Amino acid sequence: MSRPFDYLYIFATIILTVYGQLVLKWRIAKFGFLPDDTFSKIKFLFSLFLDPIILSGFAAAFLASLAWMAAMTKFELSHAYPFMSLNFAIVLLFSAWFLHEPITLQKTFGIILIMLGTAVAANG
Repeated sequence: MSRPFDYLYIFATIILTVYGQLVLKWRIAKFGFLPDDTFSKIKFLFSLFLDPIILSGFAAAFLASLAWMAAMTKFELSHAYPFMSLNFAIVLLFSAWFLHEPITLQKTFGIILIMLGTAVAANG
């Protein structure tokens, strides 16, 4: 197995994590707000769990975990983990595109700082 191919495990982790976050937010927003009383909360959360698209988000998280375990067999954690910061930027961009969430100056500046920190950590 070649070294460039090994990075597919890291990128699969990122893609699956981003997918899971986006579909969970998208579908949960369709169900409305969490009720106040305990019984209604339990019923609400159970109905979320029965939604097939929400289940696909859980499946994506599970598959991301498997891909991450595979990545850990190929890389040192200190090398692989900085790539996970890409999740912040990708979720910000896709949440603006798919969920119509605003991209503010503060969010943009924060993402830039995260990416700069990641570059420093990855090269250090």
